[in-house]
Amino acid sequence: MMIRENNSIKPNRLWDKVVAQTSHALNCGALQSIATDYDFIEDNNLRFLVRILSNIERKEIDTKQKKRKANSQGKDFNPFLPYEEDLFVTNLSDTHLCLLNKYNVVDYHLLIITRAFEEQQSYLKLSDFSALWQCLIEIDGLGFYNSSPIAGASQRHKHLQLVPLPLSPEGAKIPIEPALDTAQFVEDIGQIPSFTFSHALIKFNLDSSSDNNQISQTLLNSYYQLLAAIKIPFDSEKTAGDYNLLVTKKWMMMIRRSQPSYQSIGINSLGFAGALLVKNKEQLEQLKQLTPMTILKSVSHTW
Repeated sequence: MMIRENNSIKPNRLWDKVVAQTSHALNCGALQSIATDYDFIEDNNLRFLVRILSNIERKEIDTKQKKRKANSQGKDFNPFLPYEEDLFVTNLSDTHLCLLNKYNVVDYHLLIITRAFEEQQSYLKLSDFSALWQCLIEIDGLGFYNSSPIAGASQRHKHLQLVPLPLSPEGAKIPIEPALDTAQFVEDIGQIPSFTFSHALIKFNLDSSSDNNQISQTLLNSYYQLLAAIKIPFDSEKTAGDYNLLVTKKWMMMIRRSQPSYQSIGINSLGFAGALLVKNKEQLEQLKQLTPMTILKSVSHTW
């Protein structure tokens, strides 16, 4: 039975809704999961997870068809207005709702979208972090935000994302966790010595029983601190720099971006978590030759 939009989130129910809607969406064909193989690459004392796509053609074909239709109608293509009802998970607030990612590579990959259209390149707000926290409090996951096409965003409509942990079938839940332990802090802002590109880290100890607004404000304040740390000014509606944002219940990290890919290998937020994606085995070999850290540095601003 499909979960309808008037079903709002209740404590300890989000994961049940995600599982139930995933089963429904798979059975009706709305969810088009993309199968992958995986491999590991050791670099700089980190074990990077690399997923190898086995079939991305249907996603590319579907996207092209929808864009052609939108262009013929003189409108920008927006997959979220209206969204597919079969992918709807739950309401999060008056401003945000939660969907399944139609072309997921990671199981139970969620999208946290604004109900009304907002530009992906606009700054995050209190309501964005409130919606994200509602998901993080229910699911042990990694939230992330690709701020622009340069940072790996493929849609203009504002959407945060969340993937359940562990990211990797072996080792650390998040492959970069060993590097986080080496971070050096000046007051609240940390930097990882082996990350030789523009980034900043904040660790926090959030009380899950605290008021949602209070925690959301803490997350928003941390976000502002990270923007300042990587020298992105907060002085307009549209961000003056491109960045990736990673968020867990224990830390937040931001990386300033300079380009979307390096030698045809695209990078989004998950790449900086240590989870990379390649289109085929040839790209996997290319990645091994270049090394993950070289690619991450090449798509980022340097200090």
